[in-house]
Amino acid sequence: MNQIDVTSTADAVFTKAVALLKTGKAVRLDLEGGGRLHIDRPLPFLCIHLLTGRDAGAAYDVASANASYLIASSIESAICCIHSVGAFLKAHFGTFVVLDVGELERDTMLNEDAPYLPPFEITLSGTNQLEMRDALKNFAAAVKAVVAKFRMPRLIELVPEEDEHAELARRLPDVPCLTVRFAPIYRVPESENIYPDLRDRVVANIFDAGLQAIAAFLEANRTIEFTGHRALGRRAFVDPVTKADRTIDEIASTFDFLLAVTPINAEAAWKEFKSNRFERAPRLLYRPLTVEIDVEKKKLFSIPFDRFEDPVLSTLYREKQQELDLQLSLISARETPRFIELGRALYGRVESDLLIAAERILTETADMGQVGEGDADNADCYEVMRAAEVMIDAYQQLYSGFEATIELRDDLPAGLMVSGPRLLISRNTSMVRGRLNALLSHEIGVHLLTYFNGSAQGLRIFRSGLAGYEGLQEGLAVFAEYLVGGMTRARIRLVAARVVACANMLNGASFVETFNALVQKHGFSQAQAFNLTIRLYRGGGLAKDAIYLRGLLEVLRHLKRGGSLAPFWMGKIAASHFGVMQELNSRGLLRAPVVDPSFLSHPGAKKGLERARSGLSPVGMVSA
Repeated sequence: MNQIDVTSTADAVFTKAVALLKTGKAVRLDLEGGGRLHIDRPLPFLCIHLLTGRDAGAAYDVASANASYLIASSIESAICCIHSVGAFLKAHFGTFVVLDVGELERDTMLNEDAPYLPPFEITLSGTNQLEMRDALKNFAAAVKAVVAKFRMPRLIELVPEEDEHAELARRLPDVPCLTVRFAPIYRVPESENIYPDLRDRVVANIFDAGLQAIAAFLEANRTIEFTGHRALGRRAFVDPVTKADRTIDEIASTFDFLLAVTPINAEAAWKEFKSNRFERAPRLLYRPLTVEIDVEKKKLFSIPFDRFEDPVLSTLYREKQQELDLQLSLISARETPRFIELGRALYGRVESDLLIAAERILTETADMGQVGEGDADNADCYEVMRAAEVMIDAYQQLYSGFEATIELRDDLPAGLMVSGPRLLISRNTSMVRGRLNALLSHEIGVHLLTYFNGSAQGLRIFRSGLAGYEGLQEGLAVFAEYLVGGMTRARIRLVAARVVACANMLNGASFVETFNALVQKHGFSQAQAFNLTIRLYRGGGLAKDAIYLRGLLEVLRHLKRGGSLAPFWMGKIAASHFGVMQELNSRGLLRAPVVDPSFLSHPGAKKGLERARSGLSPVGMVSA
C-alpha cells in the first residue's frame, strides 16, 4: 500500500475517533502497520510513540501505559492524528500538549571493561512555550530521583532544532511538544536478550516522569484543574486486565489455604497429647487436597501481564502471582521439612523488634491478673451463630450485597474463621460472652466487610486480597476488638505469645518445647498453650501467627502519623499498598467502600481512635 492510502486510512480512523469522543465514548482503534489510538476519556494530551524496525521496546510500553496514547507507524500518521484528534482536544480544553517518547539506538555509555556502572543517556527537548519550561524541569527532576539498578541518568537537554529525534516537534511548531529519548539500558549488550526486571523499572519510571511533565505543563497553563499527575492516568481497564483478574480469582478459589493446612482432628489431638502427659506431639490429620497444584500453576504462569498497559496494575498482579505460587507450593508440601521454609518465605521471619515488642507485652501484663478469661458466662457455638446472624443482617440492611453465609463445622479447632464470603464456626467453640462483640467485629466487621467491599470494586483481586494483605488485615481486626472495648489482658497476651512461640518454632523448637515454654515461662494453661501450639505447628510449622501483632503495630504507627483507616475498608490490601490505593482512587479506578465498619459507631470508638492517634501501645489498649 502506498503512502497516500495509508494516510487516507489513518485519517478515516482519526475522524471516527473524534466522533466517539464527541459522544463521550472511549477510543481504542487499530491502525495500519501495528499502530493504535487509545483514549479512555478526553484529556488535553497525547503520548506518541513512533514504531521503528526493532521489536516493541520499553518506549512502546511507556506510551501505552498512558490514558491517551498513539502508536504510529509513520510520522505522517502522527501528524494526521494531531491535526484532527489533537485539534478537537485543544478546542475542548483550551490547551493540548504532546509527549513524544522513544528509545535511542544503543546504550552508548556502557563499557563492559568499565570498573563501575556508568550513567545512562536521556535526551530531552521541548518547544518554546513558557509552560514547557515547567514540563522540562519536572521531567528532569522525576528521572533524577530514581536510580535504575545503580545507574544514574545523564540528561542532555536540547532545543528541537538541535535534537535529531524531534522531527515531530519541528514539523508542528505551533503544537507544544516534549521529546524524550532514553538509552535501552534494559537490553543485554550484544544480545537479543533483556533484563526483565530492569525493563519494568524503566517503563514505570519514564512513564511517571512523563506524566509529571504533562501535569506541570497543564498546571502552568491553568486552563484545567486536577488533583495531581496521577489523576491524568487511566480510568479504564483493557481486556487483558479483566481476563487476568478473572483467572487469578479462579485460581485463588480452587483452594482454601487456611483450611488446607488446618487439622481436622484438633479435639482428638488434644486428648492424645494429654493422655501422653504432654511429652509427645500428637498426630494431626488434614483434609485431602482437592486442587491440582501443577494445573493451577500452569494457569498462573500463563497470564500475559505484558498486555496490561498499566505498570501499577501489572505490579499488583505479578505480586499476587508470586503469593499464589508460594501458597500452592506450601499446601503441596504439608507435613514435609520444606513446609516451614516455604511458610517463612510467605510470612517472613520474626523480626527482632517484633519479638522484643511481644516479650515486653508479656512482661508488662504478667501481673495484671489471670491469663485466662474465666469459664463462667460462656457462649457456645449456637449463641455465637445467633449473634453473628444479627450482625450480618445489620450489614445487609446497609448493603444488600453483603451476602455472607454461616457454617457450623465439626472439622475445625474451637473458634471462628472467614473463608471468602463464609463465616465458619467450630462446634467446639466456647467463649466468654463479654468478648463476643469483639470477636464478631474482628471476623465480620473486618474480614467479611473487606471481602464484600472488595467485591464491589472493578477488580476481584481486591476481595481475594492483594499480596501480603493478611498482616494489615489481622492488625485491623485486632484493632477493631479494641474499639468496641473488647481488648482484654488475656487477648493481648495471646497475640504477643503467638509471636514468641512462632520465633521458637522457626528457630527449631519442637511442639513439646514450645508448649512447655508457654505453660512454664508465660503462665498459660495447658489447654490454652495447646491451642496456640497446634496453630503454629499445623502443616509442619506455619509462621502466620506472628502477623497479628506485626499488623497491629503497623496500624498503630499509621494512626500516630495521622493516617486514615478509610482506604483500608475498600478491600483486602497491605500497608505497602496504601500509596497504590491512593493513586488508583485518584484515577477513578476505585470506589469508596459501599459499607463502613459498624464498630466505628461504637460509643467508645471515637475516643479509642483519638487515643491511638496520640500514641498508644498494645498494652494501653487493654480495657480497664
